[in-house]
Amino acid sequence: MSNRFLEAWADQDFTAMHAELSPESQQEFPLDQFTAAYEESQSASTTTAIDPGDASGPENDAITMEVGMRTEVFGDVDGEIVIPFQGEKIVWAPHLTFPGLEEGERVGRRLVLGERSAILAADGTPLAEGQSGNRSSPLGSAAIDVTGEVGTPDEELKPDVVASGYPDDQDTGVSGLELAFNPVLAGKPGGELLAVSEEAGLPDVGPNTEGRVLATSQQAPGRDVQTTINPELQETTVASLAGRSGGAVVLDARTGEVRAIAGQAYSFLRPPGSTFKVITATAGIEAGKVKLEDSFDRVSEINPAPDTGGRVIENADQHVCGGSFEETFAESCNTVFAPLGVEVGAERLIEMAERFGFNQEPTLYNAEATEAADPQPMDMPTTFDETGTELSVSAIGQGTVLATPLGMASVAQTIANGGVRSPTPIVTDPALQSDAEPVQVTSKENARVMTSLMEAVVDYGTGTAAALPGIQVAGKTGTAELGPKPNQPPPEPLAPGEEPPAPEQIVDAWFIAFAPARKPKLAVAVTIADADADGGEVAAPIAQDILAAGL
Repeated sequence: MSNRFLEAWADQDFTAMHAELSPESQQEFPLDQFTAAYEESQSASTTTAIDPGDASGPENDAITMEVGMRTEVFGDVDGEIVIPFQGEKIVWAPHLTFPGLEEGERVGRRLVLGERSAILAADGTPLAEGQSGNRSSPLGSAAIDVTGEVGTPDEELKPDVVASGYPDDQDTGVSGLELAFNPVLAGKPGGELLAVSEEAGLPDVGPNTEGRVLATSQQAPGRDVQTTINPELQETTVASLAGRSGGAVVLDARTGEVRAIAGQAYSFLRPPGSTFKVITATAGIEAGKVKLEDSFDRVSEINPAPDTGGRVIENADQHVCGGSFEETFAESCNTVFAPLGVEVGAERLIEMAERFGFNQEPTLYNAEATEAADPQPMDMPTTFDETGTELSVSAIGQGTVLATPLGMASVAQTIANGGVRSPTPIVTDPALQSDAEPVQVTSKENARVMTSLMEAVVDYGTGTAAALPGIQVAGKTGTAELGPKPNQPPPEPLAPGEEPPAPEQIVDAWFIAFAPARKPKLAVAVTIADADADGGEVAAPIAQDILAAGL
């Protein structure tokens, strides 16, 4: 009976434990009250596991059981529980919820909390320092896009705060690096685990509350977290985004390290528009489906899969577009890249997208921090309809292809780095970094070809607004259409045979780039949500400002 009781306790099977109680105990302590008593005791002591030990007795209608409590804050707490019984049933009382308690006692604690540690830029500049309620930085609000914020935990975060030994109203990291590395920055509380009167406030008791000490622990201070952020470039990037909805990311073009982030850098998950054509073009070149010397008819629309009932794809603004492959990339011809996606085929296009980082976990930090902060992975569909429409739409970065500024900056970094996609760490401590390895996405030769295509975008194509005097920039624009804007006025009456005008679209403006093109130092991605113009007009000038400041 007592062994069954303790084994069920170790398994957290409170229903089975309650079944071992005498009828009188079950009546006095219903299952919900019984369960709450154990959960409160375990929460106060930060118990993570229970190890039943040896039994002795019976003596005086009781069995003595050795029990080991493994706790997060107070270490291993070993002791005895004396379990009274009547017949084959346990006569239960609340002090049986923890070893060492006597009748009329419960578990309490008196905590010692440490100071929160700092988040630092690569050069040691504080990005966040000071106590939880008063974090500050010489960068002001420009640092918050990196660090995130500290605040009162919501219902989702409270269990983690409590499990770490803190009171459930203790300020904690709620976003950004403050959330991702909260255990590192906050350290671990210490103090005394106490046996206190049932009438004492629980779980945290004041300095004047009497109690027997069951266990003690030293408070473990937090550690500073040093980032890869360049503080000057961070300020420029935030200022360039100017509070607009979207995001911007700057990476070291060789190492992949994050140099600056602004806005929704890794949570803004939207179709990347024609920036995805970098992936489609790379796949087409690698598969031998297209060569630089190929030429294409100048058209405004095309059916990329007429034999299977595909949908007609138009160029932006029904622009007539064609010429050499370089020209079609520079001018972002949907009429070339939608059919190219169909020619490459779903399997090859998916594989190439995944090599570039789609359908993969972001590599900002280690697994524990990734689970806590939940940066969004980019999404490439893995099934398509039989008509070829979905595949052709995906090939131009529309439909259900979803990307983040961080992920698309990594796409630019891959081409800049000779076809090798580097992890994108934001912290310098190897123990806090992702264990991801560099990925050979495509050959150096293919990366050189893609570089020349991206140079053409900035030299004479859709991305001329990103050009820098004396520095060659390689880039790609994107304009993702997300559907008609709401509440548009009805069209004017039409003359017989006249076509109604197309409704105005909600668009996101994208631009990805790296520079200098032949000896790259920085890779950048910029996204503006619900933009008033295309990527070349809206996002490219922002990227130009950032690159000019960083080079």
